[in-house]
Amino acid sequence: MTTPYPSQELLRTLCKPWLASLSPQHVFRMYTDTSDFYAIEYGDILLLDGKPYLVRHNAKEGRFGLDDDVKFWVKRAIDLQDGQTRIIKLVFFERFTANIGGIPFECFRSPRKEARILDMVRGHPHFMQGFWVLDDRDNVVRIIDIIYGQTLSAMIQDIRADHETYFHRQLPGILDRYIACVEAIAFLHEHGEKHGDIRRDHILVDQDTRLYRWIDFDYNFLHRENIFGYDLFGLGNVLIYIVGKGDVLIQDLHEKNRALFDAIRPEDVNIVFNNRLANLKIGFPYLPKRLNDMLLRFSKGSTVFYDTIGQFLDDLRESRTDLVG
Repeated sequence: MTTPYPSQELLRTLCKPWLASLSPQHVFRMYTDTSDFYAIEYGDILLLDGKPYLVRHNAKEGRFGLDDDVKFWVKRAIDLQDGQTRIIKLVFFERFTANIGGIPFECFRSPRKEARILDMVRGHPHFMQGFWVLDDRDNVVRIIDIIYGQTLSAMIQDIRADHETYFHRQLPGILDRYIACVEAIAFLHEHGEKHGDIRRDHILVDQDTRLYRWIDFDYNFLHRENIFGYDLFGLGNVLIYIVGKGDVLIQDLHEKNRALFDAIRPEDVNIVFNNRLANLKIGFPYLPKRLNDMLLRFSKGSTVFYDTIGQFLDDLRESRTDLVG
């Protein structure tokens, strides 16, 4: 069934608040088929399930501090019916193999998986919210509410305190909110779903509620032994980042603290990112043993890994009791 196009006159009226220099003769390009997302540009109209959206710009990737990697399949747009800004995720298929501790994971983007999870977590405070529609070519388009706030990594980097002060004053509260965030992933696992791309920049700190909220769960992965294993490694890496008040980089220690660098053994580094320290007690001797033992589960020297998120949560809750505050 073909979606009826709104008139150009109506579109000019609806878009005028956001396009101040709009000509009375301007003709909008309209798309009901989003397959060629590269062709959809600023000022175009997406007509999805009969609703018009004014495209503003492409989203950018913020991973590892790089803010200039444009994601052409993710559009920031104005919902012309209510005036709200939305994130519109178009269909983009990507596939790669990740290797963690010698275990291969075949990873790929799955718009339908993200659509399923959006339905599942509707109303859940620790996940991004939105809905999905099919365009005229049956592409699964996800329409996401914007969460205003920083990434978890940016929030931690903005804390102006030495590590020991951070450990005593900020870390207990941060761990409490992180535990609630991990419980949200447990909710997915209990329902047979996984996040698929757990990273510290996929947790946003909602500026209104201060809750930690998961975004971007369109990655899926295949692994015959433990379908949740990739999520668990991601949670461990986030925990190391939180406890360390950022990454403790081996190269930085080599340049700035040679005595500490010389104490590091090969098995003390992160099992995924070998340029990061996992055995943080070497640098921060006041870390409780149970908490550091958790971090060591994600070190190159570990021979025991978490099989379930329940095991991870149990240890995390017990470790939290060792912190005052």
